[in-house]
Amino acid sequence: MKLRVGLVGLGNNWEVRHRAALRSLNDRYEVRAIFDQVALRAEQAAREFNAKQVDGFRALAQRDDIDAVLMLAPQWYGCLPILAACDAGKAIYCAFSMELDLDQARQVKERVEKAGVAFMAEFPRRLSPATLRLKELIATRLGAPRLLFCHTRVPVEHGTGAAARASIHGSPTSDLIELVDWCTYVVGKSPTSVLGLRHMAARDDLEDDYQMMSLDFSGPAAPGTDAIAQISCGQYMQSSWHEALAYRPPAALQVACENGIAFVDLPATLVWFDSFGRHQESLDSERPVGELLLGQFHRAVTSLVRNTSSLVDSYSALAVVLQARASHAQGKRMPLVV
Repeated sequence: MKLRVGLVGLGNNWEVRHRAALRSLNDRYEVRAIFDQVALRAEQAAREFNAKQVDGFRALAQRDDIDAVLMLAPQWYGCLPILAACDAGKAIYCAFSMELDLDQARQVKERVEKAGVAFMAEFPRRLSPATLRLKELIATRLGAPRLLFCHTRVPVEHGTGAAARASIHGSPTSDLIELVDWCTYVVGKSPTSVLGLRHMAARDDLEDDYQMMSLDFSGPAAPGTDAIAQISCGQYMQSSWHEALAYRPPAALQVACENGIAFVDLPATLVWFDSFGRHQESLDSERPVGELLLGQFHRAVTSLVRNTSSLVDSYSALAVVLQARASHAQGKRMPLVV
């Protein structure tokens, strides 16, 4: 079955992920309509895919020749296209995490559930070849994770405000949501408590230049006895500091397990150590992550069984990030609902 889709927002990942994936999966996807806040960008993409350029996301969602809405970049409209797609009964693919408080996120979650439409949040770190191989090693060689260290460093464009950056790349909150989901996926269960810390930026264009949280996956009665993940997101290096940016970049994810340790650099590099020494794996021959993600969404829409796990995972990761902020404000570890 070929899905007829409308694209809402293009952004940076359009060139590096979504455009090529839609081309490769042309037996499963047909792009019918495109809306972007930059009209010229939408016009060029519409011409390439022989699609219709439309003037708004509501008009796109209401089209009779659209089966699903692909939200591919954060722009001024926030979660409104999700609500429009729910009203129109269209499936939703969301390629970014939005700046919402917990009440807003709960309302969106309830609207999607009430509409009964398929929903998939794009968590590319989950399906990267290195992550999939790491999960195999945890099950067969390395044993259960004990400590996880996960860090992302976002270059800051000089003179670029947080709102401008978020409209293109996503916000620090969206980065943290993805990292929380990634660590939760690797561990294989939900955290039970979080301790958060924020450092306020000296610049006027960003609220924070560093955010950190510690997730405990132990049972509430015995904290610190199971896996712990340290997650951080830094915005403290100017994009013009080229040599500094390239100097000793930390591994995206370091996982200390019962029988060894692994270092992950996305999308396809994995170095791990056990009692037999060092093992380095390059997984570049795997299919691109964009194809895997859109392939998974196609199965979700065409399946007779509605899977809401992606919606629940997205909501849960946001709840963890917001509780980490509350932890910083109150100066104590905060419990999480299991």
